[in-house]
Amino acid sequence: MKILVPIKRVIDTEVRVKVRSDGRGVITDGMNWVVNPFDEIAVEESLRIKEKQGGDAGSEVVVVSVGPKDAAQQIRSALAMGADRGVLVEGADEDLDAGAVAQVLAKVVEREKPDLVVMGKQAPDGDANQVGQMLAELLGWPMATFASKVELQGAPASAARVTREVDGGLETIEVDLPAVITADLRLNEPRYASLPGIMKAKKKKIDEAKMADFGVQAKSRQKLLAMAAPPKRKAGAKVADVDDLLNKLRNEAKVI
Repeated sequence: MKILVPIKRVIDTEVRVKVRSDGRGVITDGMNWVVNPFDEIAVEESLRIKEKQGGDAGSEVVVVSVGPKDAAQQIRSALAMGADRGVLVEGADEDLDAGAVAQVLAKVVEREKPDLVVMGKQAPDGDANQVGQMLAELLGWPMATFASKVELQGAPASAARVTREVDGGLETIEVDLPAVITADLRLNEPRYASLPGIMKAKKKKIDEAKMADFGVQAKSRQKLLAMAAPPKRKAGAKVADVDDLLNKLRNEAKVI
């Protein structure tokens, strides 16, 4: 079984991000970049699926990233976890929207012919939650979003039973393969890359390509008008009693 895992290069979620003075983005100089945490979960799930399938010679986990050349570092991180091969499609970060990324990924899928695409449901920078859905539509494949559990059905696998997190609780659906699955936070706990894994990752292959090679233009259909940091929280205040609290909620906060 071949599993394709799209990953995105994002600023470390543990770092405090500052808005640029012109309000047209965030300051990236000196920032630490990591694999999107949701995509890291997708890599882990793909590795577990491969291991459950027996990890035979025909099984392969391929990670793909669409972004700047520096994204090769994040691909290496996924390879250190245990992925077999990487694909880097170069494109400028600021020019890419979900539609352009989905178009490139669809072309990569056509070339790689995976049995399954597993990816994070969203990224912490844009929080769009769009690429997986757009990719499934372009491919004409079934999809399952917000997965908290994935079980392949059949031998060889012909379907996937996916437990999804929805507003009312959990929903279990079954999709035929090939399919697109997007991972939620509770799907698994990603493994740490071992030292042998890190050393092996240095020798694993990363195929490089340009967006133009797939006939896709990195032209965004969205325009960022402004960006601002959230306002600072006001200091808390003590209330004398319940009546005082209700008065403040009703007349000052105007929430009741």
